[in-house]
Amino acid sequence: MPDVRDGLRDGLRAALDAAGLDEARPEIEIERPRDLSHGDWSSNIAMVIASAAGRPPRELAAQMAAELNACPPPHVTAVEVAGPGFINFRLAESWLHEVLAAAVEAGDDGYARSSEGAGARVSVEFVSANPTGPLHAGHGRWAAYGDSLCRLLQRCGYEVCREFYVNDRGSQIKLFADSLAARRRGAEPPEDGYHGAYVTQWAEEMPADADARDWGLRRARQDQADTLAAMNVAFDVCTSEAELVGRGAMDEALDELRGRGMVYEHDGAVWLRTSEFGDSADRVLIKSDSEPTYFLPDIAYHHEKFSRGDLVVDVLGADHHGYVPRMRAALAALGHAPDSYEAVIGQNVTLRRDGVEVRLGKRAGNMVLVSDLVEEVGPDVTRLVYLLQSVDTTQTIDVGVVSAQSAENPVYYLQYAHARIHSLARQARARDVIRPPLAETDLSVLVHQRELEVLRVLASLPDTVTAAMHARAPHQVTAWARELAAAFHGFWHDCPILRDDVADDERGARLWLVEATRIGLAVALGILGVSAPERL
Repeated sequence: MPDVRDGLRDGLRAALDAAGLDEARPEIEIERPRDLSHGDWSSNIAMVIASAAGRPPRELAAQMAAELNACPPPHVTAVEVAGPGFINFRLAESWLHEVLAAAVEAGDDGYARSSEGAGARVSVEFVSANPTGPLHAGHGRWAAYGDSLCRLLQRCGYEVCREFYVNDRGSQIKLFADSLAARRRGAEPPEDGYHGAYVTQWAEEMPADADARDWGLRRARQDQADTLAAMNVAFDVCTSEAELVGRGAMDEALDELRGRGMVYEHDGAVWLRTSEFGDSADRVLIKSDSEPTYFLPDIAYHHEKFSRGDLVVDVLGADHHGYVPRMRAALAALGHAPDSYEAVIGQNVTLRRDGVEVRLGKRAGNMVLVSDLVEEVGPDVTRLVYLLQSVDTTQTIDVGVVSAQSAENPVYYLQYAHARIHSLARQARARDVIRPPLAETDLSVLVHQRELEVLRVLASLPDTVTAAMHARAPHQVTAWARELAAAFHGFWHDCPILRDDVADDERGARLWLVEATRIGLAVALGILGVSAPERL
Protein backbone atom coordinates (compact mmCIF):
# COMPACT_ATOMS: atom_id res chain seq x y z
CA MET A 1 0.00 0.00 0.00
CA PRO A 2 1.42 3.45 -0.89
CA ASP A 3 2.23 5.54 2.16
CA VAL A 4 1.95 9.29 1.75
CA ARG A 5 4.60 9.69 4.44
CA ASP A 6 7.25 8.28 2.09
CA GLY A 7 6.76 11.31 -0.16
CA LEU A 8 6.89 13.66 2.82
CA ARG A 9 10.16 12.11 3.99
CA ASP A 10 11.63 12.46 0.51
CA GLY A 11 10.62 16.12 0.49
CA LEU A 12 12.18 16.70 3.93
CA ARG A 13 15.43 15.06 2.83
CA ALA A 14 15.53 17.31 -0.22
CA ALA A 15 14.94 20.32 2.03
CA LEU A 16 17.81 19.21 4.27
CA ASP A 17 20.05 18.96 1.23
CA ALA A 18 19.03 22.46 0.13
CA ALA A 19 19.87 23.75 3.60
CA GLY A 20 23.37 22.34 3.30
CA LEU A 21 22.67 19.55 5.79
CA ASP A 22 22.98 16.67 3.36
CA GLU A 23 25.39 14.80 5.63
CA ALA A 24 22.97 14.87 8.56
CA ARG A 25 20.59 11.99 7.89
CA PRO A 26 18.67 11.12 11.06
CA GLU A 27 15.56 8.99 10.92
CA ILE A 28 12.67 11.25 9.98
CA GLU A 29 9.55 10.79 12.08
CA ILE A 30 6.17 11.72 10.62
CA GLU A 31 3.22 11.79 12.99
CA ARG A 32 -0.39 12.88 13.01
CA PRO A 33 -0.97 16.12 14.96
CA ARG A 34 -3.36 15.69 17.85
CA ASP A 35 -5.29 18.70 16.58
CA LEU A 36 -6.39 18.40 12.93
CA SER A 37 -6.34 22.20 12.66
CA HIS A 38 -2.55 21.89 12.66
CA GLY A 39 -2.57 19.85 9.47
CA ASP A 40 -2.63 16.23 8.37
CA TRP A 41 0.96 15.27 9.23
CA SER A 42 3.81 16.78 11.21
CA SER A 43 7.58 16.30 11.65
CA ASN A 44 9.95 17.39 14.38
CA ILE A 45 13.05 16.90 12.21
CA ALA A 46 14.14 20.55 12.49
CA MET A 47 14.28 20.25 16.29
CA VAL A 48 16.10 16.91 16.09
CA ILE A 49 18.81 18.26 13.81
CA ALA A 50 19.07 21.87 15.06
CA SER A 51 21.85 21.22 17.56
CA ALA A 52 24.09 19.46 15.03
CA ALA A 53 23.32 22.20 12.48
CA GLY A 54 24.13 24.94 15.00
CA ARG A 55 20.94 26.82 14.18
CA PRO A 56 17.72 27.66 16.03
CA PRO A 57 15.14 24.94 15.27
CA ARG A 58 12.36 27.34 14.26
CA GLU A 59 14.66 29.18 11.85
CA LEU A 60 15.73 25.88 10.30
CA ALA A 61 12.11 24.73 10.09
CA ALA A 62 11.13 27.97 8.31
CA GLN A 63 13.86 27.46 5.71
CA MET A 64 12.83 23.87 5.12
CA ALA A 65 9.15 24.82 4.90
CA ALA A 66 9.98 27.45 2.26
CA GLU A 67 11.80 24.80 0.20
CA LEU A 68 8.89 22.40 0.56
CA ASN A 69 6.32 25.00 -0.44
CA ALA A 70 8.39 25.86 -3.51
CA CYS A 71 8.52 22.19 -4.55
CA PRO A 72 5.79 20.38 -2.60
CA PRO A 73 5.66 16.57 -2.26
CA PRO A 74 2.65 14.73 -3.77
CA HIS A 75 -0.74 15.78 -2.35
CA VAL A 76 0.78 18.61 -0.25
CA THR A 77 -1.08 21.93 -0.47
CA ALA A 78 0.78 23.86 2.23
CA VAL A 79 3.70 23.49 4.65
CA GLU A 80 3.68 25.54 7.85
CA VAL A 81 5.89 26.03 10.90
CA ALA A 82 4.40 25.73 14.37
CA GLY A 83 5.60 26.00 17.95
CA PRO A 84 9.33 25.56 18.57
CA GLY A 85 9.94 24.13 15.12
CA PHE A 86 7.35 21.59 14.01
CA ILE A 87 6.88 21.30 10.25
CA ASN A 88 3.20 20.73 9.53
CA PHE A 89 1.82 19.46 6.22
CA ARG A 90 -1.64 20.15 4.85
CA LEU A 91 -2.72 17.68 2.20
CA ALA A 92 -5.35 17.62 -0.48
CA GLU A 93 -8.15 15.09 -0.12
CA SER A 94 -6.54 13.10 -2.93
CA TRP A 95 -4.26 11.27 -0.45
CA LEU A 96 -7.31 9.88 1.31
CA HIS A 97 -8.81 8.80 -2.00
CA GLU A 98 -5.62 6.82 -2.59
CA VAL A 99 -6.13 5.19 0.82
CA LEU A 100 -9.60 4.08 -0.24
CA ALA A 101 -8.33 2.61 -3.50
CA ALA A 102 -5.45 0.86 -1.75
CA ALA A 103 -7.76 -0.67 0.86
CA VAL A 104 -10.16 -1.98 -1.77
CA GLU A 105 -7.37 -3.37 -3.94
CA ALA A 106 -5.72 -5.10 -0.97
CA GLY A 107 -9.02 -6.46 0.33
CA ASP A 108 -9.75 -8.23 3.59
CA ASP A 109 -6.65 -10.39 3.43
CA GLY A 110 -4.10 -7.80 2.35
CA TYR A 111 -5.06 -4.47 3.90
CA ALA A 112 -3.10 -3.53 7.04
CA ARG A 113 -0.94 -6.64 6.72
CA SER A 114 2.73 -6.31 7.65
CA SER A 115 5.77 -8.44 6.88
CA GLU A 116 7.59 -7.15 9.96
CA GLY A 117 7.70 -10.60 11.55
CA ALA A 118 9.12 -12.10 8.36
CA GLY A 119 8.34 -15.65 9.42
CA ALA A 120 9.92 -15.43 12.88
CA ARG A 121 8.42 -18.01 15.24
CA VAL A 122 6.57 -17.07 18.43
CA SER A 123 5.22 -19.39 21.12
CA VAL A 124 2.33 -17.85 23.06
CA GLU A 125 0.96 -19.62 26.15
CA PHE A 126 -2.35 -18.44 27.55
CA VAL A 127 -5.27 -19.61 29.71
CA SER A 128 -3.53 -22.80 31.01
CA ALA A 129 -6.27 -23.25 33.61
CA ASN A 130 -5.85 -26.10 36.06
CA PRO A 131 -7.93 -29.14 35.01
CA THR A 132 -10.02 -29.01 38.17
CA GLY A 133 -13.20 -27.47 36.82
CA PRO A 134 -14.81 -25.33 34.14
CA LEU A 135 -13.35 -22.03 32.98
CA HIS A 136 -14.67 -19.12 34.99
CA ALA A 137 -15.23 -15.68 33.50
CA GLY A 138 -11.75 -14.54 34.50
CA HIS A 139 -10.21 -17.22 32.28
CA GLY A 140 -12.29 -15.87 29.42
CA ARG A 141 -10.25 -12.67 29.46
CA TRP A 142 -6.99 -14.58 28.98
CA ALA A 143 -8.58 -16.61 26.19
CA ALA A 144 -9.81 -13.58 24.25
CA TYR A 145 -6.61 -11.63 24.84
CA GLY A 146 -4.18 -14.45 24.08
CA ASP A 147 -5.89 -15.56 20.89
CA SER A 148 -6.20 -11.99 19.60
CA LEU A 149 -2.55 -11.33 20.38
CA CYS A 150 -1.70 -14.37 18.27
CA ARG A 151 -3.84 -13.02 15.44
CA LEU A 152 -2.05 -9.67 15.67
CA LEU A 153 1.33 -11.37 15.45
CA GLN A 154 0.18 -13.42 12.48
CA ARG A 155 -1.12 -10.30 10.74
CA CYS A 156 2.39 -8.90 11.09
CA GLY A 157 4.07 -11.92 9.51
CA TYR A 158 4.97 -14.07 12.51
CA GLU A 159 4.53 -17.84 12.67
CA VAL A 160 2.61 -18.41 15.90
CA CYS A 161 2.22 -21.49 18.07
CA ARG A 162 -0.66 -21.28 20.57
CA GLU A 163 0.13 -23.24 23.74
CA PHE A 164 -1.87 -24.55 26.70
CA TYR A 165 -0.14 -26.11 29.71
CA VAL A 166 -2.08 -28.73 31.68
CA ASN A 167 -0.98 -28.79 35.31
CA ASP A 168 -2.16 -32.33 35.99
CA ARG A 169 0.16 -33.17 38.89
CA GLY A 170 0.20 -32.17 42.52
CA SER A 171 -2.04 -31.71 45.52
CA GLN A 172 -4.84 -29.77 43.77
CA ILE A 173 -5.45 -32.66 41.39
CA LYS A 174 -5.74 -35.06 44.34
CA LEU A 175 -8.17 -32.70 46.11
CA PHE A 176 -10.26 -32.46 42.95
CA ALA A 177 -10.38 -36.24 42.57
CA ASP A 178 -11.22 -36.68 46.26
CA SER A 179 -14.01 -34.10 45.93
CA LEU A 180 -15.52 -35.92 42.95
CA ALA A 181 -15.30 -39.26 44.68
CA ALA A 182 -16.92 -37.87 47.83
CA ARG A 183 -19.84 -36.38 45.88
CA ARG A 184 -20.22 -39.68 44.02
CA ARG A 185 -20.70 -41.39 47.37
CA GLY A 186 -23.12 -38.70 48.52
CA ALA A 187 -20.61 -37.28 51.01
CA GLU A 188 -19.18 -33.81 51.51
CA PRO A 189 -15.86 -32.99 49.79
CA PRO A 190 -12.77 -32.38 51.93
CA GLU A 191 -12.85 -29.04 53.73
CA ASP A 192 -10.13 -27.63 51.46
CA GLY A 193 -11.51 -29.43 48.40
CA TYR A 194 -13.81 -28.30 45.61
CA HIS A 195 -17.38 -27.37 46.56
CA GLY A 196 -18.70 -25.89 43.33
CA ALA A 197 -22.03 -27.05 41.96
CA TYR A 198 -20.27 -28.49 38.94
CA VAL A 199 -18.54 -31.09 41.17
CA THR A 200 -21.91 -32.50 42.16
CA GLN A 201 -23.11 -32.48 38.56
CA TRP A 202 -19.99 -34.19 37.26
CA ALA A 203 -20.02 -36.74 40.08
CA GLU A 204 -23.50 -37.77 38.98
CA GLU A 205 -22.17 -38.33 35.45
CA MET A 206 -19.13 -40.33 36.60
CA PRO A 207 -19.48 -44.12 36.29
CA ALA A 208 -19.34 -45.95 39.60
CA ASP A 209 -16.23 -47.91 38.59
CA ALA A 210 -14.35 -44.95 37.14
CA ASP A 211 -11.06 -43.70 38.53
CA ALA A 212 -12.00 -40.26 39.89
CA ARG A 213 -8.65 -38.70 38.99
CA ASP A 214 -8.46 -39.88 35.38
CA TRP A 215 -12.16 -39.42 34.67
CA GLY A 216 -12.23 -36.01 36.35
CA LEU A 217 -9.22 -34.75 34.40
CA ARG A 218 -10.79 -35.83 31.11
CA ARG A 219 -14.12 -34.26 32.06
CA ALA A 220 -12.54 -30.95 33.05
CA ARG A 221 -10.35 -30.80 29.95
CA GLN A 222 -13.30 -31.54 27.66
CA ASP A 223 -15.44 -28.89 29.34
CA GLN A 224 -12.66 -26.32 28.98
CA ALA A 225 -12.04 -27.27 25.34
CA ASP A 226 -15.74 -26.95 24.50
CA THR A 227 -15.91 -23.50 26.10
CA LEU A 228 -12.79 -22.29 24.30
CA ALA A 229 -14.12 -23.60 20.99
CA ALA A 230 -17.33 -21.63 21.58
CA MET A 231 -15.15 -18.53 21.94
CA ASN A 232 -13.37 -19.33 18.67
CA VAL A 233 -10.15 -20.21 20.52
CA ALA A 234 -8.04 -23.23 19.61
CA PHE A 235 -4.53 -24.35 20.56
CA ASP A 236 -1.73 -25.85 18.49
CA VAL A 237 0.01 -27.56 21.42
CA CYS A 238 -1.41 -28.80 24.73
CA THR A 239 1.31 -30.08 27.05
CA SER A 240 0.55 -32.32 30.03
CA GLU A 241 2.87 -31.76 32.97
CA ALA A 242 2.52 -35.40 33.97
CA GLU A 243 3.45 -36.54 30.47
CA LEU A 244 6.36 -34.09 30.32
CA VAL A 245 7.79 -35.40 33.58
CA GLY A 246 7.09 -39.00 32.59
CA ARG A 247 9.13 -38.80 29.41
CA GLY A 248 12.13 -37.36 31.23
CA ALA A 249 12.05 -33.74 30.05
CA MET A 250 12.30 -32.46 33.64
CA ASP A 251 15.35 -34.62 34.35
CA GLU A 252 16.96 -33.54 31.09
CA ALA A 253 16.52 -29.86 31.96
CA LEU A 254 18.04 -30.46 35.42
CA ASP A 255 20.99 -32.33 33.87
CA GLU A 256 21.59 -29.46 31.48
CA LEU A 257 21.55 -26.96 34.32
CA ARG A 258 24.01 -29.12 36.23
CA GLY A 259 26.26 -29.31 33.18
CA ARG A 260 26.27 -25.52 32.98
CA GLY A 261 27.23 -25.25 36.63
CA MET A 262 23.98 -23.51 37.47
CA VAL A 263 22.83 -25.65 40.41
CA TYR A 264 24.21 -26.44 43.83
CA GLU A 265 23.13 -28.34 46.96
CA HIS A 266 22.40 -26.74 50.30
CA ASP A 267 20.59 -28.11 53.36
CA GLY A 268 19.74 -31.25 51.43
CA ALA A 269 17.98 -29.35 48.63
CA VAL A 270 19.03 -28.56 45.05
CA TRP A 271 19.11 -24.86 44.23
CA LEU A 272 19.27 -22.89 40.97
CA ARG A 273 21.55 -19.84 40.79
CA THR A 274 18.78 -17.53 39.59
CA SER A 275 20.19 -14.59 41.57
CA GLU A 276 23.08 -14.48 39.10
CA PHE A 277 20.57 -13.58 36.39
CA GLY A 278 18.59 -10.82 38.05
CA ASP A 279 16.27 -12.76 40.37
CA SER A 280 15.98 -11.59 43.96
CA ALA A 281 17.18 -14.94 45.34
CA ASP A 282 18.20 -18.43 44.31
CA ARG A 283 15.33 -20.89 43.89
CA VAL A 284 14.84 -24.46 45.08
CA LEU A 285 14.43 -27.07 42.33
CA ILE A 286 14.49 -30.26 44.42
CA LYS A 287 13.31 -30.13 48.03
CA SER A 288 15.13 -31.89 50.87
CA ASP A 289 12.57 -34.72 50.63
CA SER A 290 13.74 -35.32 47.02
CA GLU A 291 10.47 -34.03 45.57
CA PRO A 292 10.74 -31.44 42.76
CA THR A 293 9.17 -28.05 43.26
CA TYR A 294 6.57 -26.84 40.75
CA PHE A 295 9.30 -24.62 39.30
CA LEU A 296 11.42 -27.42 37.84
CA PRO A 297 8.82 -28.89 35.42
CA ASP A 298 7.88 -25.33 34.48
CA ILE A 299 11.50 -24.68 33.50
CA ALA A 300 11.57 -27.87 31.44
CA TYR A 301 8.35 -26.89 29.69
CA HIS A 302 9.59 -23.39 28.85
CA HIS A 303 12.91 -24.81 27.66
CA GLU A 304 10.97 -27.02 25.24
CA LYS A 305 8.96 -24.07 23.95
CA PHE A 306 12.06 -22.74 22.22
CA SER A 307 11.87 -25.67 19.84
CA ARG A 308 8.62 -24.09 18.63
CA GLY A 309 9.42 -20.39 18.93
CA ASP A 310 12.35 -17.98 18.75
CA LEU A 311 10.34 -15.80 21.14
CA VAL A 312 8.36 -17.23 24.07
CA VAL A 313 5.44 -15.22 25.47
CA ASP A 314 3.47 -16.08 28.61
CA VAL A 315 0.08 -14.52 29.37
CA LEU A 316 -0.18 -14.65 33.16
CA GLY A 317 -2.58 -13.59 35.89
CA ALA A 318 -2.06 -10.79 38.37
CA ASP A 319 -0.67 -13.14 41.03
CA HIS A 320 2.35 -14.09 38.87
CA HIS A 321 4.49 -10.95 39.22
CA GLY A 322 7.15 -12.82 41.21
CA TYR A 323 7.16 -15.69 38.72
CA VAL A 324 8.47 -13.67 35.79
CA PRO A 325 11.98 -12.71 37.00
CA ARG A 326 12.69 -16.22 38.25
CA MET A 327 11.59 -17.83 34.96
CA ARG A 328 13.58 -15.30 32.94
CA ALA A 329 16.60 -16.09 35.13
CA ALA A 330 16.12 -19.84 34.73
CA LEU A 331 15.96 -19.55 30.96
CA ALA A 332 19.07 -17.36 30.95
CA ALA A 333 20.80 -20.07 32.98
CA LEU A 334 19.90 -22.48 30.17
CA GLY A 335 21.51 -20.16 27.63
CA HIS A 336 18.45 -18.38 26.23
CA ALA A 337 18.76 -14.68 25.45
CA PRO A 338 17.05 -12.38 27.99
CA ASP A 339 14.90 -10.74 25.31
CA SER A 340 13.65 -14.12 24.03
CA TYR A 341 11.16 -14.40 26.90
CA GLU A 342 8.24 -12.06 27.54
CA ALA A 343 5.45 -12.14 30.08
CA VAL A 344 2.19 -10.21 29.90
CA ILE A 345 0.68 -9.73 33.35
CA GLY A 346 -3.06 -9.25 33.21
CA GLN A 347 -5.40 -8.00 35.88
CA ASN A 348 -8.56 -9.55 37.24
CA VAL A 349 -12.14 -9.35 36.05
CA THR A 350 -15.14 -8.41 38.14
CA LEU A 351 -18.60 -9.34 36.94
CA ARG A 352 -21.75 -7.57 38.04
CA ARG A 353 -25.35 -8.47 37.51
CA ASP A 354 -28.02 -5.96 38.54
CA GLY A 355 -25.33 -4.00 40.34
CA VAL A 356 -24.21 -6.95 42.46
CA GLU A 357 -20.75 -8.42 42.14
CA VAL A 358 -20.58 -12.09 41.20
CA ARG A 359 -17.77 -14.10 42.73
CA LEU A 360 -15.35 -16.10 40.62
CA GLY A 361 -13.66 -19.28 41.74
CA LYS A 362 -13.69 -23.01 41.11
CA ARG A 363 -13.98 -24.16 44.69
CA ALA A 364 -16.95 -22.05 45.79
CA GLY A 365 -20.37 -22.63 44.33
CA ASN A 366 -21.08 -18.99 43.44
CA MET A 367 -19.29 -18.24 40.19
CA VAL A 368 -19.97 -17.19 36.62
CA LEU A 369 -18.60 -19.52 33.98
CA VAL A 370 -17.35 -18.38 30.59
CA SER A 371 -19.92 -20.75 29.12
CA ASP A 372 -22.66 -18.87 31.02
CA LEU A 373 -21.50 -15.57 29.54
CA VAL A 374 -21.29 -17.04 26.03
CA GLU A 375 -24.77 -18.52 26.34
CA GLU A 376 -26.24 -15.23 27.54
CA VAL A 377 -24.60 -12.69 25.20
CA GLY A 378 -23.04 -14.83 22.45
CA PRO A 379 -19.39 -15.61 21.62
CA ASP A 380 -18.76 -12.42 19.62
CA VAL A 381 -19.93 -10.11 22.35
CA THR A 382 -18.07 -12.17 24.95
CA ARG A 383 -14.77 -11.78 23.11
CA LEU A 384 -15.24 -8.12 22.25
CA VAL A 385 -16.19 -7.08 25.75
CA TYR A 386 -13.03 -8.67 27.11
CA LEU A 387 -11.02 -6.70 24.54
CA LEU A 388 -12.46 -3.29 25.29
CA GLN A 389 -9.58 -2.25 27.54
CA SER A 390 -5.96 -3.01 28.25
CA VAL A 391 -5.35 -6.40 29.82
CA ASP A 392 -3.14 -4.82 32.49
CA THR A 393 -6.09 -2.92 33.97
CA THR A 394 -8.79 -4.35 36.18
CA GLN A 395 -12.04 -4.84 34.30
CA THR A 396 -15.65 -4.73 35.44
CA ILE A 397 -18.23 -6.30 33.15
CA ASP A 398 -21.91 -5.56 33.66
CA VAL A 399 -23.70 -8.52 32.14
CA GLY A 400 -26.90 -6.50 31.76
CA VAL A 401 -25.21 -3.74 29.74
CA VAL A 402 -23.39 -6.04 27.32
CA SER A 403 -26.53 -8.06 26.67
CA ALA A 404 -28.62 -4.98 25.83
CA GLN A 405 -29.09 -3.93 22.22
CA SER A 406 -28.60 -0.19 22.68
CA ALA A 407 -26.07 2.56 22.05
CA GLU A 408 -24.92 2.13 25.67
CA ASN A 409 -23.50 -1.22 24.66
CA PRO A 410 -20.21 -0.51 22.80
CA VAL A 411 -20.22 -3.97 21.26
CA TYR A 412 -23.70 -3.52 19.81
CA TYR A 413 -22.69 -0.10 18.41
CA LEU A 414 -19.81 -1.74 16.53
CA GLN A 415 -21.87 -4.62 15.23
CA TYR A 416 -24.59 -2.19 14.14
CA ALA A 417 -22.12 -0.49 11.77
CA HIS A 418 -21.36 -3.81 10.10
CA ALA A 419 -25.05 -4.69 9.87
CA ARG A 420 -25.80 -1.31 8.25
CA ILE A 421 -23.26 -2.03 5.51
CA HIS A 422 -24.98 -5.29 4.64
CA SER A 423 -28.38 -3.64 4.89
CA LEU A 424 -27.24 -1.11 2.28
CA ALA A 425 -26.08 -3.92 0.00
CA ARG A 426 -29.48 -5.59 0.24
CA GLN A 427 -31.28 -2.33 -0.50
CA ALA A 428 -29.01 -1.64 -3.48
CA ARG A 429 -29.74 -5.05 -4.95
CA ALA A 430 -33.47 -4.57 -4.44
CA ARG A 431 -33.28 -1.29 -6.40
CA ASP A 432 -30.96 -2.69 -9.08
CA VAL A 433 -28.24 -0.22 -8.08
CA ILE A 434 -24.89 -1.50 -9.31
CA ARG A 435 -21.60 -0.20 -7.96
CA PRO A 436 -19.40 0.90 -10.88
CA PRO A 437 -15.88 -0.56 -11.31
CA LEU A 438 -13.37 1.19 -9.08
CA ALA A 439 -11.22 2.21 -12.06
CA GLU A 440 -14.22 4.02 -13.55
CA THR A 441 -15.22 5.75 -10.29
CA ASP A 442 -14.33 9.38 -9.61
CA LEU A 443 -13.29 9.32 -5.97
CA SER A 444 -12.47 13.05 -6.02
CA VAL A 445 -16.15 13.81 -5.27
CA LEU A 446 -15.62 12.49 -1.74
CA VAL A 447 -15.07 15.85 -0.03
CA HIS A 448 -17.76 15.91 2.66
CA GLN A 449 -16.23 16.07 6.14
CA ARG A 450 -18.07 12.90 7.15
CA GLU A 451 -16.56 11.06 4.19
CA LEU A 452 -13.07 12.34 4.93
CA GLU A 453 -13.44 11.41 8.59
CA VAL A 454 -14.11 7.79 7.65
CA LEU A 455 -11.11 7.78 5.32
CA ARG A 456 -8.78 9.28 7.93
CA VAL A 457 -9.70 6.52 10.37
CA LEU A 458 -9.30 3.90 7.66
CA ALA A 459 -5.85 5.29 6.80
CA SER A 460 -4.68 4.73 10.38
CA LEU A 461 -5.40 0.98 10.49
CA PRO A 462 -1.99 -0.24 9.26
CA ASP A 463 -0.21 1.84 11.92
CA THR A 464 -2.72 0.73 14.55
CA VAL A 465 -2.10 -2.94 13.80
CA THR A 466 1.67 -2.55 13.97
CA ALA A 467 1.56 -0.46 17.13
CA ALA A 468 -0.86 -2.87 18.82
CA MET A 469 1.40 -5.78 17.96
CA HIS A 470 4.47 -4.08 19.42
CA ALA A 471 2.57 -3.05 22.56
CA ARG A 472 0.93 -6.51 22.85
CA ALA A 473 -2.32 -4.58 23.03
CA PRO A 474 -5.25 -5.99 21.01
CA HIS A 475 -7.57 -3.50 22.74
CA GLN A 476 -6.04 -0.80 20.54
CA VAL A 477 -7.62 -2.53 17.55
CA THR A 478 -10.95 -2.58 19.40
CA ALA A 479 -10.63 1.16 20.00
CA TRP A 480 -9.86 1.68 16.32
CA ALA A 481 -12.89 -0.38 15.26
CA ARG A 482 -15.13 1.67 17.55
CA GLU A 483 -13.70 4.88 16.08
CA LEU A 484 -14.39 3.65 12.56
CA ALA A 485 -17.93 2.62 13.55
CA ALA A 486 -18.59 6.07 15.00
CA ALA A 487 -17.27 7.77 11.86
CA PHE A 488 -19.34 5.47 9.67
CA HIS A 489 -22.53 6.12 11.64
CA GLY A 490 -21.93 9.87 11.14
CA PHE A 491 -21.37 9.35 7.43
CA TRP A 492 -24.52 7.23 7.20
CA HIS A 493 -26.57 9.98 8.82
CA ASP A 494 -25.28 12.89 6.73
CA CYS A 495 -24.33 11.39 3.36
CA PRO A 496 -27.24 9.68 1.56
CA ILE A 497 -26.37 7.01 -0.99
CA LEU A 498 -29.48 5.45 -2.52
CA ARG A 499 -31.70 8.54 -2.36
CA ASP A 500 -32.99 9.62 -5.78
CA ASP A 501 -31.44 13.10 -5.61
CA VAL A 502 -27.88 11.75 -5.22
CA ALA A 503 -25.81 12.10 -8.41
CA ASP A 504 -24.56 8.89 -10.01
CA ASP A 505 -20.86 9.74 -9.59
CA GLU A 506 -21.36 10.62 -5.94
CA ARG A 507 -23.37 7.45 -5.33
CA GLY A 508 -20.69 5.29 -6.91
CA ALA A 509 -17.91 6.86 -4.86
CA ARG A 510 -19.88 6.50 -1.64
CA LEU A 511 -20.61 2.86 -2.39
CA TRP A 512 -16.86 2.29 -2.65
CA LEU A 513 -16.36 4.19 0.60
CA VAL A 514 -18.81 1.78 2.24
CA GLU A 515 -16.88 -1.18 0.81
CA ALA A 516 -13.59 0.21 2.15
CA THR A 517 -15.25 0.58 5.55
CA ARG A 518 -16.42 -3.02 5.39
CA ILE A 519 -12.84 -4.13 4.64
CA GLY A 520 -11.49 -2.16 7.58
CA LEU A 521 -14.08 -3.67 9.92
CA ALA A 522 -13.40 -7.16 8.55
CA VAL A 523 -9.67 -6.80 9.21
CA ALA A 524 -10.19 -5.47 12.75
CA LEU A 525 -12.84 -8.02 13.69
CA GLY A 526 -10.68 -10.80 12.27
CA ILE A 527 -7.84 -9.74 14.56
CA LEU A 528 -10.26 -9.61 17.48
CA GLY A 529 -11.47 -13.10 16.61
CA VAL A 530 -15.13 -12.31 16.17
CA SER A 531 -17.59 -12.63 13.34
CA ALA A 532 -19.93 -9.79 12.55
CA PRO A 533 -23.68 -10.15 12.00
CA GLU A 534 -25.21 -9.09 8.69
CA ARG A 535 -28.49 -8.40 10.46
CA LEU A 536 -29.42 -7.21 13.93
